[in-house]
Amino acid sequence: FADVTGDHQWIHVDVERAKAESPYRTPIAHGFLTLSLVPALSKDNYRVENAKLAINYGLNKVRFLSAVPVDSRVRMRSELVDAAKVDDNTVNLTVKQTLEIDGVDKPAAVAEMIVRIIF
Repeated sequence: FADVTGDHQWIHVDVERAKAESPYRTPIAHGFLTLSLVPALSKDNYRVENAKLAINYGLNKVRFLSAVPVDSRVRMRSELVDAAKVDDNTVNLTVKQTLEIDGVDKPAAVAEMIVRIIF
């Protein structure tokens, strides 16, 4: 991920320095890596019947609330916030996605994902 994004900050890639200098004592995942997990981790959290197509339309209110240490177990909690009709065949769903880390009370990240559903 560091190579693809060009983000080679030591806190993400340097194990020895992270052990010595990081408050987490281990490298942490890139924020945008955790954000990229939203579709995969939430795909089984809800289902839309009779949809022909679902498109990631955008994100609102993205916040990275706590670091995700390397080797953490994470999960996604999804909550429907809104369903807005675009036209006779299209609905935009706004789904609050909360990325949680096993054993940590504070979420790692939250975002409202907008999914365009075409029927």
